Amino acid sequence: MAAIGGLSINRIGSTLSSAAESTASSASALECTVLGFGRGGKGNVVRFGCGRRKWIGLRGVGRKRGWRELVQAAKETRDDVESGYATVANGTTVQQMSINVESSNIKWHKCSVGKHDREGLLNQRGCVIWITGLSGSGKSTLACALSRSLHSRGKLTYVLDGDNVRHGLNRDLSFKAEDRAENIRRIGEVAKLFVDAGVICIASLISPYQKDRDACRALLPEGGFIEVFMDAPLQLCEARDPKGLYKMARAGKIKDFTGLDDPYERPVNCEIVLKQTPGGCSSPNEMAEIVVSYLEDHGYLHA
Repeated sequence: MAAIGGLSINRIGSTLSSAAESTASSASALECTVLGFGRGGKGNVVRFGCGRRKWIGLRGVGRKRGWRELVQAAKETRDDVESGYATVANGTTVQQMSINVESSNIKWHKCSVGKHDREGLLNQRGCVIWITGLSGSGKSTLACALSRSLHSRGKLTYVLDGDNVRHGLNRDLSFKAEDRAENIRRIGEVAKLFVDAGVICIASLISPYQKDRDACRALLPEGGFIEVFMDAPLQLCEARDPKGLYKMARAGKIKDFTGLDDPYERPVNCEIVLKQTPGGCSSPNEMAEIVVSYLEDHGYLHA
C-alpha cells in the first residue's frame, strides 16, 4: 500500500482525488484512477489515469507489480508517453506522462452573462447532436439537412464535420489511433463551447469507439448530448463509397480503415437510431425531421 497526500492506494481501480493536493501541483481538482504498480529505474512507481486520459507516475511507493497491466492500459487508451517531472504538495517526486491539466495559477472567470441568458436570447437550448456511423452512412448529409431544417425554423446551429475540422483546428493530427482519439476529444471540447453559447451544435464524425463518445457525453450536463446512430450496414456504405475510401482500403492503400480492418463499436445508449437497409432508406430530409421532432418533444427548440 502507498499513502500519497494522506490518501491510500492499495489496489488497481482505486479512485483518488487531488482535492487534498495529492497529485501534481499543476493538477487542480483532478480525479484519478489507479491503473497499476511497477518498478522503474529510480524506484517503485504507481501509475494512474486522470481526466482526459492522461498519465502520472509516482516514485517511492511501497507496492510492486509487473508492468504488463500498464502496457495494456497504455494500449487501451492509445496515449503516447512523454517524460517530465513535477512535485506534489507533500514533496513526493512525480513523473508526468502526457499530462495536460489545469494549472493551479489558472482560475475560471465567471461572466455575468451566462448560458441561460444566451439561450433566452436565442429562444432555444444549447445541445450537441452527435451523429456517428460508418463512412458512407450519411452523417454529413444528415448534418447539413438538419442544419437547414432548424435554420428554417429560426434556430441557430453550427455543424462540426469531421473532415472540415481537420482542415484547420485538427490539421496536425494523423489517422493513427491516438490521433483519432485526440481528434474526437478536441471536437467534443469545441462542441461544449457551442452548447455554452446556446447553439445547437451538430457534430458528424465516425467516432468509432464507445469510450471516446462517452467521454464527449461526460463533458456536458445531463441531456446536453444527443447521440444519433446512422445504422447502415457495411455493404450499403461500401456500395455508396462517396469518397472512394473503401475501394482504396480494399486495395491496401489505406490501413486500419473503420469497418474493414478496424472495428466500429455500435452505440449502446444512443438517443436516436436511424436505420437504413439496402431495400429502403429514408431521405436525408425525412431523417432530419425525426431528429427535429425529438428536439421539439424534449424542449430544445424553446428556451
